[in-house]
Amino acid sequence: MGTFLKNIRNYLDNHKGLVIIVIAALLLELMSAVQYYFTHQMLEDELDKRAESELRMKGIIITGTLRQMENTLKEHLWDVERNISYPDSLFDATKRVIMANHRVMGSFIAFTPYYYPQMGQLFEPYAYKDNGTIHSTNLAEEDRTDYINNPIFIKMLKENKPFWSDPYDHEDDGVLKKLTTYSYPLNDSQGRIIAVSGIDISLEWLGDTLNQRHIYPSSFFLLLTESGKLISGPLSKHVKEQDVNKVINLINDSTVERIYSDSRHSKVIRFKDEKGIGASVFYASMKGNPRWQIAVVCYDDEVYAKLHKMRINMLVFMLMALGILGLILRRFMLNERRLSLAKEEKQRIDNELQIATAIQNAMLVEQDGVGERADINIGAVLNPAKEVGGDLYNYFIRDEKLFFCIGDVSGKGIPSALVMAMIQALFRAVSAHESNPAYIMRTINESACRNNKTNMFATLFIGVLDLPTGRLRYCNAGHDAPVLMDNNVEPLPVKANLPVGLFDDFVYELQETVINKGATMFLYTDGLTEAKNIDHKLFGMQRIMANLNRMRNDLPKDIIRNMIKQVHHFVAEEEQSDDLTMLAVKYTPISNDYIVHGELTLKNDVSLLKDLHSFLKSVAEKLGMDVSMTRKLRLAVEEAVVNVMNYAYPSDQEGAVTIKAMSNANNLKLIITDHGVAFDPTEATKADTTLSVEDRPIGGLGILLVRELMDSINYERIDGKNILTLKKRLNK
Repeated sequence: MGTFLKNIRNYLDNHKGLVIIVIAALLLELMSAVQYYFTHQMLEDELDKRAESELRMKGIIITGTLRQMENTLKEHLWDVERNISYPDSLFDATKRVIMANHRVMGSFIAFTPYYYPQMGQLFEPYAYKDNGTIHSTNLAEEDRTDYINNPIFIKMLKENKPFWSDPYDHEDDGVLKKLTTYSYPLNDSQGRIIAVSGIDISLEWLGDTLNQRHIYPSSFFLLLTESGKLISGPLSKHVKEQDVNKVINLINDSTVERIYSDSRHSKVIRFKDEKGIGASVFYASMKGNPRWQIAVVCYDDEVYAKLHKMRINMLVFMLMALGILGLILRRFMLNERRLSLAKEEKQRIDNELQIATAIQNAMLVEQDGVGERADINIGAVLNPAKEVGGDLYNYFIRDEKLFFCIGDVSGKGIPSALVMAMIQALFRAVSAHESNPAYIMRTINESACRNNKTNMFATLFIGVLDLPTGRLRYCNAGHDAPVLMDNNVEPLPVKANLPVGLFDDFVYELQETVINKGATMFLYTDGLTEAKNIDHKLFGMQRIMANLNRMRNDLPKDIIRNMIKQVHHFVAEEEQSDDLTMLAVKYTPISNDYIVHGELTLKNDVSLLKDLHSFLKSVAEKLGMDVSMTRKLRLAVEEAVVNVMNYAYPSDQEGAVTIKAMSNANNLKLIITDHGVAFDPTEATKADTTLSVEDRPIGGLGILLVRELMDSINYERIDGKNILTLKKRLNK
């Protein structure tokens, strides 16, 4: 055994290059497999979200069209009731229903037997379109139908409430059309049914609605009845009828396993087409009456096409990299004996410093979402003492809030640069969906404590400034207090708390204040206060405050530049001993004069949304908005208001929601206010599996829809009120 192990050791010593290449190949393949897995998961999640969004949008369009048809009939019931005593005039009443909406193919009023004795047992005025001309007749008199035995009439007598019939085929001049009927009961003063009023509409428009846009080129939509019968399907000839039938059978087969998507609102079925290509079927029921089912089918070869191509490219690049690595190793092995130990050590140190410097430079902010904004002005600098440093700063704007941080990692060199990179990445990742600085700090602390075998820590200050109101929420983790330059120049009151990376269960406290217009926040690391001159004297806080008092009205970049100049003058020829980082933020909110166009207060009852529609229509007309923008405005505001009604107040509590509309030359602003429980709709929420697609809460696809339709959204909790502000540019 000893000889065998010795032989293996000798072989490895003599073939180091081959061993390294094999290990590198295994690591690259492992990295490729991990990347493939997570990319696959990301694409799968993206597919879920896109499918949910498409199902929701199709459902909204179809439901909206059907409700429009219902309103057409309901808006003419007064005409019928006005002429109820004059049966002959009811023929004209049915004609007027058809003339009111081009999608109405027929209109009828079927009276109960002997309601008009002079008209006989049955009387059914009926109007219909024929080659663009509207005709009317008494179907009962022509003996063309016995509506007493019609399932629609029987169901209406039994339930006495409006409903949509299942779609049915109707032949018109040799052309087979698919129709559906909406029926509405007419009652006497005692609530008894005297007649059934209804309209027949063509469903040809469903094909255009379902096939208007596809998630992927080969994906297709289906619309089924509640019992699973096909209403409308794909128009493309590339979709095989066998695949359509297979999807319908899978949806109707109760033994097939269903999988919930991420949103937990639609069900998913996996299947393979006749060529063996895998696919996913997403389907959900529409809200209300009728409860039709919408389904979308997406094929795997299109969903993951780019992933498979990337996999092949990565394999090619990996082989090329291994080849290059082999050449490098061979070269290295040939020259290994020629290099001295001193040069090897120097090269190793230089490589580490280059890597650390690259990490440091990569972490600098590129002013995401800030640019040339008029309401905020920012200046920043990071000067490491050596090639690498442990200081950091970052800032960006999301949802009209400025997120910013500054910190100082303990230690020097590559370890501190890596910790700095981790904190930078965590700050950006967590702040992308969270607005509470204390929660962001807690998340960073938990990650920094995990596997922290080197016991490194960092001081950190995180602030979130609401740009419309000037409210500053902040959390400190052992960092120097920022200086607030307003009427006075003084440190911002902060609670010290512990640095991040020490105890993963430490509770960080949230603080807040209001920043006045024109005020500047100056943040820094201890590289400023502890800058030393040749006599080992510190620059100190007193000099900082004196310089800031002289520069209180300067722009942030000028403040930074002048402070650097003062430090250089103070330290003179002394070498910089610590990293120097400064961040200055000047708050200059824009005061545009807004004209108030009205205010509407609703109880938390979704049945009152018709008042909201009228209110928004009035605002849109005042501003001269076109139909498309008005529709988007109505959809976004309705989504937000319904969300407030559902979540701001418990189900058994009455409350109110106020919508205030105002505008200036550039923007329309809608402020939605309620006195309900505190909740931020701009933050992601867990999905409720008991809700249908249409009831998806804002914060899931709802918040994505509002973000898509509006230019900005902003939430604040002020004086016990939830205030959600939606803004739309008028000149787009």
